[in-house]
Amino acid sequence: MSAYNKFLIEEYKARINKVFDYIEMNLSKQFTLEELAEVANFSKYHFHRIFYSLTRETPSHFINRIRIERIADALILNPKKSITEIAYDFGFSDPAVFARSFKACFNCSASEWRKRKQNANSNICKEESIFNQTFNNLSKEENNGSIYFSSVSNNKIWSNTMVQCKNVEVKDLPTLTVAYVRYIGPYKGDAGLFEKLFNKLFTWAGPRNLLSQPDLKTIVVYHDNLEITDEDKLRTSVCITVPEDTKVDGEIGKMQINAGKFALARFELGVNDFAQAWDWVYSSWLPASGYQPDDGPCFELYPEESKNGKFIVDICVPVRPL
Repeated sequence: MSAYNKFLIEEYKARINKVFDYIEMNLSKQFTLEELAEVANFSKYHFHRIFYSLTRETPSHFINRIRIERIADALILNPKKSITEIAYDFGFSDPAVFARSFKACFNCSASEWRKRKQNANSNICKEESIFNQTFNNLSKEENNGSIYFSSVSNNKIWSNTMVQCKNVEVKDLPTLTVAYVRYIGPYKGDAGLFEKLFNKLFTWAGPRNLLSQPDLKTIVVYHDNLEITDEDKLRTSVCITVPEDTKVDGEIGKMQINAGKFALARFELGVNDFAQAWDWVYSSWLPASGYQPDDGPCFELYPEESKNGKFIVDICVPVRPL
């Protein structure tokens, strides 16, 4: 493949990525094909075919799937909110249409899904009751009303995991403008994949003096839930923060991570430890914290370069009071 042909393919991918970002930022609204074609800067007569050829989904199927997957998350995160209200928040005005779409995706009703997941979470909470009691006691003694939680080092508490959290801090993060390279497909445990993606991003950023920014942040954004979205449709973006007016092209995209309250859990991890760290945040820290996950993507923030095969990473989860 010639360099020119490769450039054209990457340009097509970049335009479809813009459509992904636009849809995700506006899931509550109804989209038209003309509107999405305009976002992608493609003719409305060809946009549908281009979208399908690159994603193996029609635009309407992609929108419907993302909505249903977000609702599946929201049903667990908002247990006091009715299913109809949640469906409406994500663009379903007809309950019957939503019910059919949800069952087609998960082979069960939304109420069955919520009940099943709540029962699973209840069992996790029971298993972690010793941790929760200890963590809450430490929080009361050490926090003095702050939003900072010290890590717990009790050996009994940590006996079920090989990773240890250094600390968890809940703080307001500003809006971050990032340049990214996006990947669609399975990624779990594939260190070579992330190295390749970051090499692409850094190769683009270096000549533009973007790697010498005084407050440069390196981020990996996970747009989808591993437990809900099929592996081959998982979207991951490796990113660096950039000035708002940064120009991007080709396979390099630009988006914003919205401002909000986040829990930042800091770990020192080996390549194979990330899944355990994420599990700890959700199964151990969150149930004891007084917070619940909020809508929005989770991401990893890397405050330091890796050393000796170890990564210092902040696992960042959007949160709101329980």
